[in-house]
Amino acid sequence: MKRYWSRLLALVLVVSIGLMGCSGSPDSLTGDYRQDTLAVVNIMRQALNLSGDSPDKAAVQAEARQKITDFSARYQRVNSVSGLSSFTTMRTALNALAGHYSSYPNRPIPEKLKNRLDKELNQVEAALKRGG
Repeated sequence: MKRYWSRLLALVLVVSIGLMGCSGSPDSLTGDYRQDTLAVVNIMRQALNLSGDSPDKAAVQAEARQKITDFSARYQRVNSVSGLSSFTTMRTALNALAGHYSSYPNRPIPEKLKNRLDKELNQVEAALKRGG
């Protein structure tokens, strides 16, 4: 009888841990490509427009990094969005900003990079409005 109860307890624990691990998404995105893309665009714009002495600079940069990671992880292998012009342009912008944060974490974003990213983010928004 003791063997039966221990096996039943083990089964219940495995099932409960399995269900807890599968409940909800671990990232900060909703799963709606258009909405998620606009959310990432907004946080990237906030990060680009920060002044060098802004008190919330670290928090905004950390949120931008997290959104970049979440967006890349969620949509990298989704075939329905990988061919969209908004996605390819968005990935270019994400890679540029993430590369700057990785290589130069304490330096401000150069004006040339800000201009390029602003242009790319405008292209992403325009493509989303067109449906692509």
